[in-house]
Amino acid sequence: MLKGLKIKNIIYILIGSAIFAFGLVNFNMQNNLAEGGFTGITLLLYFLFRFDPSYTNLLLNIPIFFIGWKLLGRNTFFYTLIGTFSLSLFLWIFQRVPLMFPPLEDDLTLAALFAGVFIGIGLGIIFRYGGTTGGVDIIARLAHKYIGWSMGKAMFMFDAVVIVLSLIMYLTYQEAMYTLVAVFVAARVIDFMQEGAYAAKGATIISEKNEEIASKVHAEMDRGVTILRGQGSFSKVERNVLYCVVAKNELVKLKNVITSVDPHAFVAVSDVHDVLGEGFTLDENKNPVER
Repeated sequence: MLKGLKIKNIIYILIGSAIFAFGLVNFNMQNNLAEGGFTGITLLLYFLFRFDPSYTNLLLNIPIFFIGWKLLGRNTFFYTLIGTFSLSLFLWIFQRVPLMFPPLEDDLTLAALFAGVFIGIGLGIIFRYGGTTGGVDIIARLAHKYIGWSMGKAMFMFDAVVIVLSLIMYLTYQEAMYTLVAVFVAARVIDFMQEGAYAAKGATIISEKNEEIASKVHAEMDRGVTILRGQGSFSKVERNVLYCVVAKNELVKLKNVITSVDPHAFVAVSDVHDVLGEGFTLDENKNPVER
């Protein structure tokens, strides 16, 4: 095995591929919904010519593998190989086992929502652990790396092109609209998964009683507080500014602690999409927290 590859990452990529394939077979393929990217092309070939997506997925991705090898690095490339081959394997399996869900042609809203959630969760897990499933996943990853686009945004743009082709070839307008709903939901779920499992809230606090607030936050919430130097742009007065990161469910308690010390304190709360370190991913002994 190549240096740097992690068993944990491989396991999660396999899990993500299984979830992705499950959604495609049970919701997209059974309800005549398209999909974007190379997966959408495999579905297009399936609906038009009944080509098995588990095989066309591999055939279409062979040229992309060379791009991935050159631009993404060896470890990411091998994670991509795992993701692509496992996706084809699970597509093959789920097409040959009894369906878990009956066709939902009479409720395409539900079918589109479930398709988007399963695909988004599956791809989100794969991306989070360093892999892709080939095709547009690689292109989206490159856009994220070099242009700064989110994975979801990049995939949504590429998906739209394939969906237009699917509309021309075989989709009804109704099916195309529900497909867009599924793709949009998947993109949002992917971004949610990418933002991190340890999302939190960050509070910037300006008060005349900074030391008291910091001491009470530490004593009552067991959270650290960082003291920053700041200066008012109008008054030119220098003063300390507190910054504290807490879990989402601790935000109300933090506000109560602050107002109990200084009801007139200025507090700005922002979203923190990913938190690493003590109190979140590490315990007080700097050991990883099991979640």
